[in-house]
Amino acid sequence: MNLRPHTTVILAMTADGKIADRANSPARFGSAIDKAHLESQVSLADGVIFGAGTLRAYGTSLPITNPQLIQSRENRSQSWQPFHIVVSASGKINSQLKFFQQPIPRLLLTTEEGSFLWQNNDLWQRILIGKVDSDSSSFLWDKILFQLLSFGINKLAVLGGGNLVASLLAINAVDEIWLTVCPVILGGFDAPTPVTGMGWLQSQGIKLHLLEVKQVEQEVFLHYRVSSTYRD
Repeated sequence: MNLRPHTTVILAMTADGKIADRANSPARFGSAIDKAHLESQVSLADGVIFGAGTLRAYGTSLPITNPQLIQSRENRSQSWQPFHIVVSASGKINSQLKFFQQPIPRLLLTTEEGSFLWQNNDLWQRILIGKVDSDSSSFLWDKILFQLLSFGINKLAVLGGGNLVASLLAINAVDEIWLTVCPVILGGFDAPTPVTGMGWLQSQGIKLHLLEVKQVEQEVFLHYRVSSTYRD
């Protein structure tokens, strides 16, 4: 019996492994082909999840607009759009963001304190209260993922940022990873990477199995399965 959704991380990165520049600006280095790839992967999910920092950087999420993808969701008996789930322990998100004007179902994952900021607001279809580990300041994901499953979210797409990806990898809660390698180099000590957090020693590194490689023009699309036994 599955106790969590099937989870796929979907990210675009530069040739030197950055998902944004040193100013943490919105990543615009992916092509239209990569955006179509992202939309296609999102269309398979029942929910997409991303950190509040990612939302603040872009101001919006990515709704499905391709009619064929919407029709395919209908054929699979999925809702026409997946839940768009924002992770914010503080709950401090600008209600004037264009995100709140997009025609998508929105779910906020926050703490009890964070939920107080939205008591008199109907901008979220659901507010999920999660507990935070006092030592790591990370959400206790096992219970949260089980709750998402109970909402009918059987397939979950993770769109960043690096802290969220690291937190899910740390509890063996990622099944697949799609990485688009884009032909640009940004450099920078402070430029974020696909996985941040404390990291792992080389001997403890998370093992991946390469499933697929595609080159489309100047971009390379890498599809990995994450090993079910992460570390030796």
